[in-house]
Amino acid sequence: MAGPTTSASPEDLELLELARTVAREAGALAVRMRAEGVSVADTKSSPTDVVTQADRAAEELLRERLLAARPDDAILGEEGDDVAGSSGVRWVLDPVDGTVNFLYGLPHWAVSVAAARDDEVVAGVVVAPALGREYDAVRGGGARLDGRELRVRDSGADPGRWLVGTGFSYRPDVRRRQGRAVAELLTRVRDVRRDGSCALDLCAVASGSLDAYVEEGPHWWDHAAGGLVAREAGARLEVVPGVDLDLVTCAPRATFDGFAQVVEACGFAGPRV
Repeated sequence: MAGPTTSASPEDLELLELARTVAREAGALAVRMRAEGVSVADTKSSPTDVVTQADRAAEELLRERLLAARPDDAILGEEGDDVAGSSGVRWVLDPVDGTVNFLYGLPHWAVSVAAARDDEVVAGVVVAPALGREYDAVRGGGARLDGRELRVRDSGADPGRWLVGTGFSYRPDVRRRQGRAVAELLTRVRDVRRDGSCALDLCAVASGSLDAYVEEGPHWWDHAAGGLVAREAGARLEVVPGVDLDLVTCAPRATFDGFAQVVEACGFAGPRV
C-alpha cells in the first residue's frame, strides 16, 4: 500500500501504521462475531442505542494491542474506562461505529482508530470490512482510500447542488427537533443521506461522495479518525455547542462558511437549552 509522501513526521507515521494494524485486526474480529450471530450486550442513551458483544470485544482487543505496543500511551474508548498515560499520545477508539447497522447486517459500519497529541489528532484509520474499504490519514501527509490519495469534491457555491450527510440522536426529544432541522435542510440542498456512521460520512466528504456533513451528537471517538481523513483531503471540520449536544459540521474549505450558514438557518446550531 502506498504511504504518505508529504510532510508527516516519522513518529506520526509509526502511529499510523500501528493504528492500521490494530484496526484491521479488530475489524476481522467483528466480522467473525457478526457471522456467528449478534448479541446485544447493553443500551446507552435510549433503548434503541445498543451496544453489542462485538463492540466490547473489538475495543478490548484494540486496548490490549495498543498497550502491548505502547504501554505509556493513554486510551479513550467508547465502551470502556479511560486509561491514563505519560507519553503524550492518546488513542481515541470507536470499535464499531454504526452499531445499529452492524446489528441489522447493513454494511455501513467501521472500526475507527485515531492517535492524538495534545488533543490534536495526528493519525487515523477507518476500516470498513463489510464495504471492503480502508481510509487513513496522517497529519501533514494527506488522506487515502485503499492507498489512493483523496481530495474533496469541488462542490460549488450553490447549496442546491450539495449532497449532505447527517445523523440523529437516539434521544426522542432531541431527534424530534433534529427532524425539523433536516426537513428544512431538504428544501435547500440537493438531497440528504443518513447512512448511520459518522466516521464513514466524514470519509465520504473526503472522497467526494458527499459534499458536506452535519450532525448534532457525535462524540470525539466518532469523528476523531474520520475527521482527520476529511481535513487532510481538503475539508474543514468544526465542533461547536449545538442546541442540546455538540454539533459537528464538515465541508470542503471553499464552501464551509456557506454550508455553516445554511446549517444555522435550518435550526441545527444555537445556545444550549
